[in-house]
Amino acid sequence: MIPDDIQARVLYRDGLMLVIDKPAGLPVHRGPKGGDSLEDFFDALRFGLPRAPALAHRLDRETSGCLVLGRHRKALAHLGLLFKHGRIGKTYWAVVEGGPAADAGTIDLPLGRLNPERGWWMKPDPKGLPSVTNWRVLGRAERIAWLALEPVTGRTHQLRVHCAASGFPILGDAIYGTAPRAGGPGLHLHAREIVVPIQRNRAPVRVAAPVPPHMRARLAACGWRGEEAPADGADDRAPGASPAPADSAA
Repeated sequence: MIPDDIQARVLYRDGLMLVIDKPAGLPVHRGPKGGDSLEDFFDALRFGLPRAPALAHRLDRETSGCLVLGRHRKALAHLGLLFKHGRIGKTYWAVVEGGPAADAGTIDLPLGRLNPERGWWMKPDPKGLPSVTNWRVLGRAERIAWLALEPVTGRTHQLRVHCAASGFPILGDAIYGTAPRAGGPGLHLHAREIVVPIQRNRAPVRVAAPVPPHMRARLAACGWRGEEAPADGADDRAPGASPAPADSAA
């Protein structure tokens, strides 16, 4: 990636924040083993401000889509409070193996760390932190389903663990699913839309990220009509899919 590449991935910009389309496979910050990270390129996103923007939240290395950056310290603190208090709406698209029998529901399953050696890996744990995900089916195909996932809480790997524990792991998940560690189809999890009430007296900012190339074929098999359709997941769903329930804050 070069500076021009990251500038081309800016989906929204104002004086307080940026929303960028994070590519799958690139970590947001440098890990203990080094290597490229998204933060390495933030200087190209100053757009005239004296400092580079900073992360307001994070996405997994293999997850693509909407990522919010604060453009200065005051904005970053405000965004941090919005995320902390669940006022930012997040909708992820996932292609899962098999799929739920129902068309919509809620996963309420506390999560805890797997063990100290596994770092950020998580597991269902009755004594863990409360973790809630709303989901709805947007389309189905043979042995896969297209889901909209709305995390009410924001635990590490929440969507991946919740889907796997419910019997429909996310396609391409090499940690919690059935994908091989190398040579698999890539994690089919995409931060499709984010809704940020960044200013009190204005409508929330709603941003949608385009579907990454590695997810397009399977989404199309499930009835996705392509990016020419409206960004709202309810309008993108396949004919005959169930109506979407009311959005939940995340």
